[in-house]
This record gives sequence, structure tokens and C-alpha cells, in this order.
Amino acid sequence: MARDTERIEREIETARNRLANTLDELAVRADPQRIADNTKQAMIAKVNEPKVKYSLIGAGALVVVLVLVKVFRR
Repeated sequence: MARDTERIEREIETARNRLANTLDELAVRADPQRIADNTKQAMIAKVNEPKVKYSLIGAGALVVVLVLVKVFRR
């Protein structure tokens, strides 16, 4: 009987430790600052791709030209 009690206590302690580890992992994954940093890094990497970078530069240049045309037509 004592061995069964000790075994149950060990199993409870093991389950408690696994639960604590799982909660710690969830806290790390759900950290808003970490999520924001990862999103920022992903966006910077995406914008630095040549295809995206040059498209954005072209769109910006087009907007500048259109604004200048509108300003000087007055």
C-alpha cells in the first residue's frame, strides 16, 4: 500500500512538473513583445526582398510624380 501511495505521489509530481513546463512555454509563446519583434523581423525580411523593395520604390516614385504634377498644374 505504501508503495502505491509513493508511486501515485511521484506521478502527481511528474504531471505537475509537465504542466508547469507547458505553462512556461505558453507564456513565452504568447509574449506580446516577442510576437511583435518576430512580426517586425518577418516584415523587414519581406520588404528587403528585391521584388518587393523595387515595387515599393516604383510605387513611391509614382506617387511623388503624381503629387508634383498636381502641384505644378495649379
